[in-house]
Amino acid sequence: MGVLDKEFLQENFVVSNLDAVLKWARVASVWQTTFGLACCAIEMMATSASHYDFDRFGLIPRPSPRQSDLLIISGTVTLKMASRIKRIYEQMPDPKYVISMGSCSNCGGPYWEHGYHVLKGVDRVIPVDVYVPGCPPRPEALLEGLLKLKEKIANESLIKSA
Repeated sequence: MGVLDKEFLQENFVVSNLDAVLKWARVASVWQTTFGLACCAIEMMATSASHYDFDRFGLIPRPSPRQSDLLIISGTVTLKMASRIKRIYEQMPDPKYVISMGSCSNCGGPYWEHGYHVLKGVDRVIPVDVYVPGCPPRPEALLEGLLKLKEKIANESLIKSA
């Protein structure tokens, strides 16, 4: 037995395909841009704090949309803010994902019926991947929404068929 035979034993190798490794990397490191608009933003901040700790899921907050692949919309979206949300979404690189958090961003909440200025759901401006219900949703609900998004990312195919 030579030196190389001892060096490359069977237990030193991990066999996988490139698609599985890239999916694992994308699922394990989601970078977020947050867009907190109302009371749901407090719950989103609580989820990022030490008790719930978003970081243990690989979720890293980024200050710029050009560095992130997840946009979390939390709170009441007014018609004036809709164009800003769309601009932030368009600045994000592909692949990009959106979590809509709370009744106000999902469907306008209690304000859209009596207010002309409230958007009846952020999905009228940008596509949404995961909806987190509640008014405001608990941090556990946002964590579950993140896990659903990670499941969606893991099931996507990286190779686009023509």
